[in-house]
Amino acid sequence: MFRKLINCVAAIIVASFSIAIAQDIGPGGRPVGETWSRSPVIAEHGMAATAHPLASQVAIDVLKQGGSAVDAAIAANATLGLMEPTGNGIGGDLFAIIWDPETEKLYGLNASGRSPMGRSFEDLLSALGDADSLPPFGHLPVTVPGAVDGWFEMHERFGKLSMRKNLAPAISYAENGFPVSPVIAYYLQMNLDRFEERLDMIGEFDNARETYFANGAPKTGEIFKNPDLANTYDIIARKGRDAFYKGEIARAMDAYFKRIGGDLRLEDFAAHESEWVEPGCVEYKDGVELCELPPNGQGFAALQMVNILKNVDLTQWDRGSPEVHHYITEAKRLAFEDVARFYADPAFAEIPVDWLLSDEYGRERFALIDPEKANPEPAPGDPKIEGPGDTTYLTVADKNGMMVSLIQSNYRGMGAGLVADGLGFMFQDRGELYSLDPDHPNVYAPGKRPFHTIIPAFVKKDGAPLISFGLMGGAMQPQGHVQILINLFDYGMNLQEAGDAARLNHSGGRASTDRLGEAPDNALGVLNVEAGVPEATIDALRAMGHDVNVVENGVMFGGYQAIMRNPETGVYWGATEMRKDGTVAGY
Repeated sequence: MFRKLINCVAAIIVASFSIAIAQDIGPGGRPVGETWSRSPVIAEHGMAATAHPLASQVAIDVLKQGGSAVDAAIAANATLGLMEPTGNGIGGDLFAIIWDPETEKLYGLNASGRSPMGRSFEDLLSALGDADSLPPFGHLPVTVPGAVDGWFEMHERFGKLSMRKNLAPAISYAENGFPVSPVIAYYLQMNLDRFEERLDMIGEFDNARETYFANGAPKTGEIFKNPDLANTYDIIARKGRDAFYKGEIARAMDAYFKRIGGDLRLEDFAAHESEWVEPGCVEYKDGVELCELPPNGQGFAALQMVNILKNVDLTQWDRGSPEVHHYITEAKRLAFEDVARFYADPAFAEIPVDWLLSDEYGRERFALIDPEKANPEPAPGDPKIEGPGDTTYLTVADKNGMMVSLIQSNYRGMGAGLVADGLGFMFQDRGELYSLDPDHPNVYAPGKRPFHTIIPAFVKKDGAPLISFGLMGGAMQPQGHVQILINLFDYGMNLQEAGDAARLNHSGGRASTDRLGEAPDNALGVLNVEAGVPEATIDALRAMGHDVNVVENGVMFGGYQAIMRNPETGVYWGATEMRKDGTVAGY
């Protein structure tokens, strides 16, 4: 025993010494590619890129069993809802873009939920008291979870395996446990700290504590189990969609909200339905089109940025130059002014989509960019959001050429802090993004979908499928999509390098929750950049009037996954996010 103790102490000392002397060591050399990146994954028959290695393996296992890319995406999403509850779960919403090789068409799915039908605008104002916005926690920002209905909508159209088979891996992991990965452990602790600070706002937190934090936040490598979620998944697998929206799970959710004084009712769950929508696409250059989903999400902001930036040849400057960062930032600021003014649930608001996405309007907005300095106060266009969010993005491709771009989230952190009795998942807080201005398109109303930040993306080349990708993380997403596009098609980076390269994230300016006509608190906003941006570029941007903040921690810069299909050989290339725990798997 004494010898074992001595050996253990010696190992710790050696490890500590190794860490100490290795602190200043930089990256090693690579035979090909950039020293700060690694190789993309290349495979022929199928591929999955997710934010957790075990979820990627689950997706590949489903593909090998004969499942479609949709089956594998559902299986991976269910697994992530267990393993990455800091980013997603069946208490949240889902959006997807699917390339179907049989019909040679892109399909878009909006599986976002609505506000309680029995709570009027006046009721909400009364509940809020003196507050001028919806809270981030508690029952007031909770909207109907749409993810499960999204699974069944996709499965009905494109699935091959049964939902029992698709959910079986997640059920097994939930029952038997899995080791917590490092980045997710970091987020779990961060969420617990956030919840502890706002317990009065949350109200009922005992269920969430018992489900996720019984012994504090789970640590890296700790085996975590969620038997309640295993049971919920099992009910869904055996009894289908109606079990969640009309049956025993719906009744449990209804009883819970009645118990805590919330407004969602059985009728709200029963009335929920997803919507198949037409993706919008805008050409960037040389037949390359970026495709996004229409509002109530913010995907078209990326298309607006593309329409602005295609009016300048960025390749005349180096990728790390102040000019490239300036143009990306100014395009983002202009696009987001329109997001804050016009984007909302189209069932409740007239949105001038054709005008917003027109080349002519893109040229008008580009003309507002001063190449020498930051615009001190941009404004939305005149036709005749943002917020922090934790999300999961995944993409799967199968042997037949089907490609799925899927994003799913509870919005802020893990969600509202509320877990219904015995169900094992947390409810989203997406309703925080309603406006309280009665004249705003995004104003709260009963049975209305809020403005959404989560957006999947897709790239076509000459009309053919090329890349299924996404970059999670609140308002980072549209500007992240555009940065990936620029890295790939202006600067020739490979799929992995395009995600590993240092990013910018502009925050501030007008938001979708603001009142119309009111100036934003910070019209200039803050230009956050990662440490990989050259110091000379940072100095030049500051001289141009930007408020630049250098951020060492990669949290705010999103999470990227991508799969590219070689149109000639059908071989898949995959990339994953170094800022997350994920991986790409193929076969």
